[in-house]
Amino acid sequence: MWAFNKLWIAISLFVGSLILGVVGFSMVEGYSLSDAFYMAVITFSTVGFQEVHPLSNQGRIFTGIYIIVNLGIFAYVISVFSTFIFEGELRKALQDFLIGREVKKMKDHIIICGFGRNGAKAAEVLFSENQKFVVIEKERETINRNADNEKYQFVLGDSTNDDALLEAGIERARTLITTLPKDSDNVFISLSARQLNPGINIIARASDSESEKKLIRAGANRIVMPDYLGGIHMAQLTTKPYVIEFLDMLNGVGDGKMNLEEVTFSNLKNDIRNLSLKEMDVRKKTGASIIAIKRANNKFLFNPASEDLIKENDIMIVLATPENIQRFRKTFCSS
Repeated sequence: MWAFNKLWIAISLFVGSLILGVVGFSMVEGYSLSDAFYMAVITFSTVGFQEVHPLSNQGRIFTGIYIIVNLGIFAYVISVFSTFIFEGELRKALQDFLIGREVKKMKDHIIICGFGRNGAKAAEVLFSENQKFVVIEKERETINRNADNEKYQFVLGDSTNDDALLEAGIERARTLITTLPKDSDNVFISLSARQLNPGINIIARASDSESEKKLIRAGANRIVMPDYLGGIHMAQLTTKPYVIEFLDMLNGVGDGKMNLEEVTFSNLKNDIRNLSLKEMDVRKKTGASIIAIKRANNKFLFNPASEDLIKENDIMIVLATPENIQRFRKTFCSS
């Protein structure tokens, strides 16, 4: 939007200068509006055509001052318009405008604050899972460096500024992921997001364990510490290599990709609800496996028995290949 602001400033200065010239020549020289407008245009543009009428001493003084004032305005206007035409700023500004219109239509989407390594990876995963999301990033160069940037919706702005959060639709979003490198920024964003949308789910990055409590107090629901998790992962590659290999498969790493999906009770077809796992016969019909059920009381039931029922407000954790997940959804889900 800053590009449009510069264009608007340039146009405002141009129009303001013309109005000043018309009023000045009308008052000082007594020109008609058409003559005053003509004089203002040729003076502003520095083309050097002849005056409509010979200027008086007061007219020459006004014209000299008007020319000096317009030198800076003329240079700025030409600079802005040249940038828009020759450096692609017009295309970028139009693209930002169209993206802004699309973001305004979003609802129940995800907002990613920051497009560094963590933010870009989060965007990649969300895009692969067909999730609606928008990224807030203040540096256009950071956006342009990412090969997948044209696939995503961006808001060019500072995530610590409420205006950027509002432009990204914070009031309509369901989740906010803040990945900025400074913990203090993530604390501030969490606090602002919680105030702007009390019901939003906030996932925050932290570098320092001491920041965890501050983020929770600021309103974050979940804290992720990449360095801490990376250290655990590397240690477990030594102690539990095959477990980690299996978990990597669940994260899409390696050849045998597997997916873990959440399926809520409300997503099931009406004739499937309140059936037992034996009656659903998920494994035979789709090749997928229900490895856990999260009950309405927030307790997990791992490796459920065939007699266990799927009840209201339950969430099933389904493990399968991407193809079998699709088969599961077509067979058991209403949408």
